[in-house]
Amino acid sequence: MPNFLQLGIRKELNDTLKSLGFVKPTPIQEQTIPSVLEGQDLIAQAQTGTGKTLAFVLPILQRVDVNKSDIQALILTPTRELAQQITKEIKKMKENLEGVNVLAVYGGQDVAHQLKKLKGAQHIVVATPGRLLDHIRRQSIDLSTVDTLVLDEADQMLHMGFLPEVDDIFYETLSTRQTLLFSATMPSEIRTLAKKYMVDPKSIQIKAKKVTVEEIKQIIIETTDRRKQATLLHLLQEERPFLGIIFCRTKIRAKKLHQALLTNGFLVEELHGDLTQAKREKAMKQFREAKIQLLVATDVAARGLDVEGVTHVFNYDIPHDVESYIHRIGRTGRAGGDGVAYTLVAPKDRDFLRMIEKGINQSLEMRVIEGVSLPDRDEDEVKRSPQTKESHRSLRKGQKSRNEAKSSSRTFENDSKRKGRTRSSSKIKKRNQF
Repeated sequence: MPNFLQLGIRKELNDTLKSLGFVKPTPIQEQTIPSVLEGQDLIAQAQTGTGKTLAFVLPILQRVDVNKSDIQALILTPTRELAQQITKEIKKMKENLEGVNVLAVYGGQDVAHQLKKLKGAQHIVVATPGRLLDHIRRQSIDLSTVDTLVLDEADQMLHMGFLPEVDDIFYETLSTRQTLLFSATMPSEIRTLAKKYMVDPKSIQIKAKKVTVEEIKQIIIETTDRRKQATLLHLLQEERPFLGIIFCRTKIRAKKLHQALLTNGFLVEELHGDLTQAKREKAMKQFREAKIQLLVATDVAARGLDVEGVTHVFNYDIPHDVESYIHRIGRTGRAGGDGVAYTLVAPKDRDFLRMIEKGINQSLEMRVIEGVSLPDRDEDEVKRSPQTKESHRSLRKGQKSRNEAKSSSRTFENDSKRKGRTRSSSKIKKRNQF
């Protein structure tokens, strides 16, 4: 395997890589960096956590001309968290490069502050589609000078409905630009987008025996909606994750679960779209610094989340598509580390489980936590046995007979009382006549 210098990376960048512990390129870096340095359009498909960020960041940094103040590279991401993460990575890598400026542009930030920053020299812009289009409409950003455009997490752009915005952004750039598309999966809509905007792209796919990362142990817990919370609490107490991410389907469910975990004494924060940017950043900072152990998140908020040391992922709600499952569990088992992914499956989730197993081409281990995720077998057998059912029927019949007897007795007593009251009132009337 060649080293970074042999791939064409400059000494200054290589020194930074060494200081950060990166000695050998990953397969995706090895196959993409030379082509990107040559200016070729590229479609790269690889599992999450394989090092694809550096595959485009290193060539971009190497080709920046600090003598020009124009925007030379644009990196589009689906979420603000991913934009922050890539910007942080660029800032680390440009340590030995003088004069290179990078700016993150995403929603939730002060627009006036961004406008001020954009007036200075910004060589690399990392942006989410919505906020970038806002600046385009304000005419505060000019993309006509962009030499390299990167579409990161392209499948999630599709999943979140951002393709029309991406289309508008491409329109603002010159057709002579280099376009790089990175994605974990490659739906037909993404291929159509690539065909529309790319010129003879080189296609690279890092194949694996399984779609999901091999280091991740995947376990299905059979349960019910009613027992989900108790099952999760049991797993957390048993597993004691160093850092764990819990995925919920909606913001409301994330909020409720976050409150329940707080009540049970866990160090936990929530991450979803209803939080302010300041609160989201605070939650992420606490999680990265391991001041909290758990993060309850929705798919959108946690997309592209890359935190070292995540040992566990819990799918409190099963994802409704294969791509989301792959991205969720990919938050653990990163950079060669081990990880565990638990998915709680209720009876109504069976179809989604079958779809996921088919999509990743493997059968997942299924477990039951007796008395927690499902009733004890003994209890279940007692409920189901014919003798018990007959006994229950006899008890119900006996109870019904007793109730009817009581009812007849009460009716007789009431009739007697009514007759007594009638006779008494008759006597009173008679007495009143004299």
